[in-house]
Amino acid sequence: MAAGDSHVATISPLLLGQSAEMGRLRDDLKAAARSDAKVLLVGETGVGKEIAARLIHETGRRRAHNFVAINCAGLPDSLLESELFGHVRGSFTGAYRDKPGLAAVADNGTLFLDELGEMSLRMQALLLRFVETGEVQRVGSERIEGRVNVRIISATNRNLPERIQSKEFREDLYYRLNVLRLMIAPLRERGDDVQILLQHYLEESARIHRADVPRLTPAARDILSTYRWPGNVRELKNVVERLVIRQTGNEIGPHDLPSEILDVHTFGQTRAMFTADAAIETKSRVEVLWDRMVVNGESFWVAVYPAFIDRELAKSDLRQLIKAGLQRSQGSYRKLVELFRMSSADYKRFLAFLNQHDCHLPFHEFRERRPEESATAPHAG
Repeated sequence: MAAGDSHVATISPLLLGQSAEMGRLRDDLKAAARSDAKVLLVGETGVGKEIAARLIHETGRRRAHNFVAINCAGLPDSLLESELFGHVRGSFTGAYRDKPGLAAVADNGTLFLDELGEMSLRMQALLLRFVETGEVQRVGSERIEGRVNVRIISATNRNLPERIQSKEFREDLYYRLNVLRLMIAPLRERGDDVQILLQHYLEESARIHRADVPRLTPAARDILSTYRWPGNVRELKNVVERLVIRQTGNEIGPHDLPSEILDVHTFGQTRAMFTADAAIETKSRVEVLWDRMVVNGESFWVAVYPAFIDRELAKSDLRQLIKAGLQRSQGSYRKLVELFRMSSADYKRFLAFLNQHDCHLPFHEFRERRPEESATAPHAG
C-alpha cells in the first residue's frame, strides 16, 4: 500500500508457495488465527506482510467484521492521528465535518498497522495509550469518544530492537505489540516458490489485460529463478505484469526481460568465471568469517553483523556459522558468545538478534554430541 492508504478489506488473500519456509509460515498463521493475541509481522518490503495479516483475520473469529489497514509511513503526525482516531469539525484546516477514525471502523474486527517502525515517538505514545485502554479520542475533542474492541496486527521491515537501542522506538510499545512474532522469509530464500509465483502472475496478468498467457523460455526462467528479487513478491508481480503488457508474441525470452535483471545476470556470469562453482564461493565466505572471529579475534558485531544487515551474507550462511559454533561449544550459547569474541554483556543482544532473524538454532542436538565429534570449522554442505 502507498503511504497514507487505508481501506477495509474486500478481497481474499492468497499466500503462494510450497517451500519449507512457507509451510512454517502457514502453520504460524493458523495458530495466530486461533486467538485474539496481538501479532507482529516482520520481513522485508514486498514479502506479503499484509496478505499474511488478512489471512489471520479471514480465518479467525473476527472474520465477520472489518479488516482495516493503515500505512504509518510518510504521514505527518496530525494526519496519522486523524486517520487512526478521527477528528471533530473545525479541529484543523479542511476539517469540515466530524469524521470517525479507522480504529472505530475496525471495532470488533482487525486493525492492521503497516510500517509500524516509521511512527514518530509522539504517535507511539498515543498508540500505546490506545493499545492499553482501547479508548478513542478524536483530534480536536476534549473528551473520550468511547472504547473499541479491535485485534491489532502490526508489520515492519525495520529491526525494532535496534531502534529501541537508538531511542527511536518505545520498548513498552514493542512488548505490547510483540505477543506473537511471525517472520516472513524473503523470496530469495524460498527456492522453487519463484517458479510458482511466476506462473500464477503470468496467468493473472494475462486475464486482467485480456491477453494470451505467454510462455517463458527455459533461458528466461533460469535468469528469473537466479535473480535475487530485492523487492520480493511485489517486484516479481510488477515485472511479470510488465512482461505481459509488452509481449509481442507467445514466448518471452531473455531479450524481453527488464534491463535491471539482465544487468545483474550478466554481472553474476562474469563473477562466476572466477570461481569453480557456487558451492566454493559460499564455503569461502563462511569460512573467512569464521576465521576472522575464531582465529583473528574479531567480534561477531564487526565481522558478521554488518555483512548480514547489508545482505551480503544470506540467512543460510549465518545459520551455518551458528551451527558450527554450537558444535564447538557443545550447545552452549554463552560459550558461543565468547567464541565469537563478544563480551558476556552481549549475550541477550546476540540472542535477540538471532531470534529476530529466525537464526536461533535448538541447542539440544549439539549437547548430545561426543567431544570428538565436534566440528572445528564450518564447511559448506
